[in-house]
Amino acid sequence: MLAELQQRTFDYFERYMNHERGLVKDNTRENAPASIAGSGYALACYTVAAYREYLPREVAAERVRNTLRFFRTAPQNGGSDETGQRGFFYHFLDAVSGRRVWRSELSSVDTGILVVGALVARAFFDQPEEQEIRDLAEELYLRVDWSWMLADNGLISHGWKPERGFLRYGWGGYNEALFLYVLALGSPTHPVPADSYEKWSSTYKWKKLYGHEFLFGGPLFMHQLSHIWIDFRGIRDEYMRGRGIDYFENSRRATYVQREYAIRNPRRFAGYGADAWGITAGDGPGPAVRKIRGVSRRFYGYVGRGVPFGPDDGTLSPWAVAASLPFAPEIVVPALAHMSAAYPELTGKFGYKCSFNPTFPARAGGWISQGHYAIDQGPLVLMIENYRSGLLWRLMRECPYVVDGLRRAGFAGGWLDGRARG
Repeated sequence: MLAELQQRTFDYFERYMNHERGLVKDNTRENAPASIAGSGYALACYTVAAYREYLPREVAAERVRNTLRFFRTAPQNGGSDETGQRGFFYHFLDAVSGRRVWRSELSSVDTGILVVGALVARAFFDQPEEQEIRDLAEELYLRVDWSWMLADNGLISHGWKPERGFLRYGWGGYNEALFLYVLALGSPTHPVPADSYEKWSSTYKWKKLYGHEFLFGGPLFMHQLSHIWIDFRGIRDEYMRGRGIDYFENSRRATYVQREYAIRNPRRFAGYGADAWGITAGDGPGPAVRKIRGVSRRFYGYVGRGVPFGPDDGTLSPWAVAASLPFAPEIVVPALAHMSAAYPELTGKFGYKCSFNPTFPARAGGWISQGHYAIDQGPLVLMIENYRSGLLWRLMRECPYVVDGLRRAGFAGGWLDGRARG
């Protein structure tokens, strides 16, 4: 089941990538723009495609090379209709021209996904005839000016717009940006200072929920995205040394909290249970308000859902369940089997659709998203691969920039102690 799901999910990138430029459509809706995160996930997914022989290695290498060439040569002068500035890229680009759309921001985390995907490709494509891939990937990473994106409070900013400057929000509180700080700390060209990581970790919130003590983050994806790239098993920073666990164990506990919340189902949504959970960012049936069995329910569109404090409107995301495979396969595999059997329409040509909501009265059995999103497809492919083979973790354990970033953040122990500095 997992092997078939992984390959079908990868097919999204073959179908929705502009192969000349490596631009990947953000989603399957008509006229959707490209997202730079989608291209970053594609770079890593094409390494999986070569490894699993979905494609000949030379074809996968060509896709990767074209993507890296485009982003290396795309205009970087910060103009409102260009692709980026100071090594960062605008969140959304026209899927054909590659120019900024929707007045989107230079995105720090989405640029991070793009360059870490490039570093994965750099590590995998190691043959003499693939040297250009390695050179381009390294150049993309080294030119990102992480220090410029640092806000006055010492945290990395969410982004910048030419119309009004830096966004008001910074990456504080535990979330998906853990890998971003590692990349920014490990840069030999434009690093952020080491104390920026201390400022980031000082915003953490430790909670006890349903008998599990863990570093809190409501949406499930927050506990997954950094683990796509970095093997956190057995390595700890100062914060986790004080708690006696590592970030991998923290994500395992967060996965069990999700399941326990669905079992308890405090808001009494239809379909929740031991094998039906996965509350995260994703598509939804709203915005709408419906009265169901005498209860007024508010439903959202695309939003970051979380537990136990919400928002929660009865929407579940099967891709997020699959992306927890490395942490808790003993509860993930039964959940995937149940959701696939109970909701066969969830599985489409490109694997799982984004989300479903059994409570929303759209049809018998509830509402099912008709779309696929690149930022859902990528994590599913890559985390299934980490579960099956640990491929990305092995590749990134050999990346000197990741090793140096982890050390500057204060990580030690496990596999990290045996790695040389870059």
